[in-house]
Amino acid sequence: MARIHGLPGEWARVKGVVIGLWPLFVWIFVSGFSLAMMMFGTTLAAVGAMSFVIAAALGLWTFRQGLRRVESFFKGAKGEERVAAILLDLPDDCEVFHDYVAGNDHIDHVVLSPSGLYVLETKFWNGKVSLEDGCVLVDGKLPSRSPVAQVQREALELKSKLKELGWAGYIAPVVVFASDTFAPGCAELQGVAILNAAELKSWFAGHVSIFTRMELDRISKLMEN
Repeated sequence: MARIHGLPGEWARVKGVVIGLWPLFVWIFVSGFSLAMMMFGTTLAAVGAMSFVIAAALGLWTFRQGLRRVESFFKGAKGEERVAAILLDLPDDCEVFHDYVAGNDHIDHVVLSPSGLYVLETKFWNGKVSLEDGCVLVDGKLPSRSPVAQVQREALELKSKLKELGWAGYIAPVVVFASDTFAPGCAELQGVAILNAAELKSWFAGHVSIFTRMELDRISKLMEN
């Protein structure tokens, strides 16, 4: 059983609530201001009443949109938890860091094993995921943000952080589909491994060791600090 640090999906839930529901607080402020205007004078009362109606309509719309975004982030958190459960079963000479902060990024999972250091970006997409013309597609369409570019940036952020602490080795970027909807099952694109969560354990087992116990302990201490 791997040694675990942090909680999977924690940042996704916090971010989902903040991003998804902040319009609600704006609506409460605008509504309160409009109601206050209705208490003063005929002209201000009319403007305040109109503002309140508009704010109510916009508030309802933004609240519904916000709930959809919250649901999306919470779904992503569930995907991280599913991947975390699989990573827990890695050998006891492995360490897993969930929700690891590097630069401006919260990395879903970082795996330290005898075979290397890996950054894992988890996606929980419903549609069929495929590769075409050097791009990751979901149901034949480009996603709003490329998971390959995202995990490459995260790997660079972690590399920069560890380099400042005195370690400048290679970090492997990996995209994992928690819903197991990646059609090929396992592939590589632009130096990024792309695979279904179901392939994780066998994929890690297929790598040879490159780190000594001393090197693993050193990197682990740097990660913890």
